[in-house]
Amino acid sequence: MMAAVDAVRSGKDAPSGTVLTLVQYAAQVDKAGNPVKGADGNFVKGNIVGYAVMEKRAGWGASIPAAWRNGDWEYAAFTADKKPNAKANANTKACFDCHLPHAGQDFVISLAGLKGTALGAAQRPSGPGTVAIAEFLFGPEKVNVKVGQTITWTNIDASPHQVTLQASSEFRSPVMLKGQSTSIQFNNEGTYGYICGLHPGMKGEIVVSR
Repeated sequence: MMAAVDAVRSGKDAPSGTVLTLVQYAAQVDKAGNPVKGADGNFVKGNIVGYAVMEKRAGWGASIPAAWRNGDWEYAAFTADKKPNAKANANTKACFDCHLPHAGQDFVISLAGLKGTALGAAQRPSGPGTVAIAEFLFGPEKVNVKVGQTITWTNIDASPHQVTLQASSEFRSPVMLKGQSTSIQFNNEGTYGYICGLHPGMKGEIVVSR
């Protein structure tokens, strides 16, 4: 790992053999089922729910279609007990799609953190009709609105995200990079579940009433 850190801090791409692991946590919840936030305003980590791994080996990219190849990186997901996550691994193209906009930084979304040059946390938007996307979570996960109201999602994660409504007439927002937003006006009553189109484990809900 230190060889990878030393390489990127000197302005080079990560070398062959680099393995980066993202540990995924559930948020702690209170008795009412609401996520618990710490003094810094971020969700408090609960149990580990899985691992996402990206590994770089010389020549690995040769087997990947050119349209979504990420250099020589490949991806895999594992469950909390460190076994391969068959469902997630059946759709690794989503990983390639997520990292593709970051070609200029060796496809590593957290490159600034690896370099030790990451900026401070972005300001979390708040207020009626506002949902922040941070730490691979929608916050708040459930929003109650009136008919005709607009909901705006703002991505403050380093990773791209995409809002996908799970309804008979599915809506997919453009992919949002850090700092970008998307809005939807809800003109009909109902409950609208949604996920991140790039990270299906991220879920939220909009309840629209009169």
